[in-house]
Amino acid sequence: EVQLQASGGGLVQPGGSLRLSCAASGFPFSSYAMSWLRRAPGKRLEWIASINTNGGPSLADSVEGRFTISRDNAQNTLYLQMNSLRPEDTGAYYCAKAGSWASRGRGTLVTVSS
Repeated sequence: EVQLQASGGGLVQPGGSLRLSCAASGFPFSSYAMSWLRRAPGKRLEWIASINTNGGPSLADSVEGRFTISRDNAQNTLYLQMNSLRPEDTGAYYCAKAGSWASRGRGTLVTVSS
């Protein structure tokens, strides 16, 4: 059974930083490109970032230059380093297999507010 558990969310002031983690199990993590998704309040689920099996990243324009996606295949863990956070970054963050949003597991809530 595929399991993806995001963690590391919380309340942070604008300009602050958070590091999200996603523990993966039930599939060969190193063989899959992975993505981070976000659902802001009242908005649709959106793609934030992806990383391929070789570690090559892709980021949405809205987070380019502020967020960094990385992975540790030995630990079956996906990361999202979020810097210079803005109120519009508020939302529930999920990790998923790239191209398979339905695979996302339990998300973690990020609130950016003063």
